[in-house]
Amino acid sequence: MALRPGQMSAQRKAAFPPSVDAHTKLLILGSLPGDASIKQGEYYAHRGNAFWDLLGDVLGEALRGQPYAMRLKRLRALGIGLWDVIESAERPGSLDSSIRGAELRDLGLFVERLPALRAIGFNGKTAATHGRRQLGERPGLTLIDLPSSSGAYASLSREAKRQAWMVLRDALA
Repeated sequence: MALRPGQMSAQRKAAFPPSVDAHTKLLILGSLPGDASIKQGEYYAHRGNAFWDLLGDVLGEALRGQPYAMRLKRLRALGIGLWDVIESAERPGSLDSSIRGAELRDLGLFVERLPALRAIGFNGKTAATHGRRQLGERPGLTLIDLPSSSGAYASLSREAKRQAWMVLRDALA
């Protein structure tokens, strides 16, 4: 069946709006929400994704047990924002390796609108590749590559991921 102009295929997935405000000092960028996240309308909704646990370890707080709206509110209160580097893409399933035809966000323009921003953490290789390509070197902005919080990224143990994510504490100090 042919698609009408402007119609998205069932495999094309779109990202969420940013969760930021004028006080965001640390922005964590993922690639594109997975199927569980899209279905629930929440960043990092899949139970196998350790994002909320890893960030909770960084902050010394149990985030996962809180209602989603409260988690976002807490992050904003701490100056932490969330977004993705990809606006939309073709992707069967949730693996970044299956992303095709990615439409990227304009990260350069976006970060210019965040006056308090000091650091960006890229959650995984795909986010880092696309994000660094767009942002390049920016004075006063620290770019941090983090191991993916996805359960599909099993090359590192949960403890090794936790240790790597602890560098975010410096960005929040």
